[in-house]
Amino acid sequence: MKRLVTLLALFFVTSLALAQVRGLPDFSELAERQGPAVVNISTTQVVRGQGQFMPFPFDENDPAFEFFKRFIPRAPGGGAPRDFENKSLGSGFIISNDGFILTNAHVVASADEITVRLTDKREYKARVVGADKRTDVALIKIEASGLPTVRLGDPGQLKVGEWVVAIGSPFGFDNSVTAGIVSAKGRSLPQENYVPFIQTDVAINPGNSGGPLFNMRGEVVGINSQIYSRSGGYMGVSFAIPIDMAMEIQQQLRASGKVSRGRLGVVIQEVSRELAESLGLGKAMGAVVNSVEKDGPADKAGIEPGDVIVKFDGKPIANSADLPRFVGNTKPGSKAVAQVWRKGAYRDIPVVVGEMLEDKQASSRPARSQKPVEQAANRLGLVVSELSPEQKRELKMTAGLVIDEVRGQAARTELRPGDVVIAVISKGATTELKSVDQFNKLLAQFEKGSNVTLLIRRGDTQTFVTIRGLNGSH
Repeated sequence: MKRLVTLLALFFVTSLALAQVRGLPDFSELAERQGPAVVNISTTQVVRGQGQFMPFPFDENDPAFEFFKRFIPRAPGGGAPRDFENKSLGSGFIISNDGFILTNAHVVASADEITVRLTDKREYKARVVGADKRTDVALIKIEASGLPTVRLGDPGQLKVGEWVVAIGSPFGFDNSVTAGIVSAKGRSLPQENYVPFIQTDVAINPGNSGGPLFNMRGEVVGINSQIYSRSGGYMGVSFAIPIDMAMEIQQQLRASGKVSRGRLGVVIQEVSRELAESLGLGKAMGAVVNSVEKDGPADKAGIEPGDVIVKFDGKPIANSADLPRFVGNTKPGSKAVAQVWRKGAYRDIPVVVGEMLEDKQASSRPARSQKPVEQAANRLGLVVSELSPEQKRELKMTAGLVIDEVRGQAARTELRPGDVVIAVISKGATTELKSVDQFNKLLAQFEKGSNVTLLIRRGDTQTFVTIRGLNGSH
């Protein structure tokens, strides 16, 4: 009897172990079949006239600075200006056997030369067919035929908790396979409200960008684009662009090299529960209109500040982030109906959708008669100059400083030349900037290691950018 009990217990434990083993996914077949269609992308950008032998991608407070200084010494006295090559790595995947490849726009941005390497070690020079910064999708082309291609899936069928697989080149390690689950769908990120991201816990690191995200049927459901990280490496939160949206973008890029988007000309915000109650809405939904651009599409249609847009072209707006996406996907010049909640009643308002223009930046400042060869950067690593009368008229601004160059700490933020610094925010106070000297004096008041928040204008939009860990005074 005792032996029988022992045998039954052993059988139960063995059966449980086998069930657990059977329940674990096996990615080997997927990796073998789909891996050949995933490529490594390396880019080279020539940077002109720097006054040192090699660029230092780290500021002096970064631990890596000492390593670079030891093995790549600077030229005495700064050295004569010389060119250097900035190299970067990424991933991509082949969508047609004649050489069209999808990747991220930031992988190929500003590249002077792009090299695509296949798993069989063949290498090709690639050209950019088109790139869309707003969705971070790029289409590149190599001259080849008979190439392996991926199969495309439907991101709409993905379920939270489902297994997914990434293949790419993290840190340059070709055809690396990582796996995880779908953590969430339809994520909207700050400054990225044109993409309903797929959130996963798949390990994504530098070099994975532009690579495919597969479902368990071996179909591409997304393009790995971003990670949430405090260290620069993987921390368990990754984001992918849904492949159906990416394919719509690539069709426009292939046809015209650019993407046309619709626009309404409104400034919106989220509808909170408290706001919904005060407006008489049954639940928090839609996008409340804060302001309407004069003579814009919404203004001409009769949309007013205070309206809550709850549907656009028949599509319900659950969150305010849905509206820019729905409008952006509408062909400019076409007619749509915006359903709004106004003064306790729903109204259907026909609107002719306008076209979104590319970001406008401040034009370069006219050269001065005695301009130095290289301007000094401030404590943030920014080279700024005061707006010229022409720029003030163009931007309709009375103050602000235009960014000419971005170096040091600032280079690790989203700041770029052409942005206008409007103000410095410190301890709840906002100080409008009117001169370079005023800006430098303000920065001198910050202690080393402080965080500095700037109000930035780019095109017609404003945003806050924080530069962390201020360097010592110059």
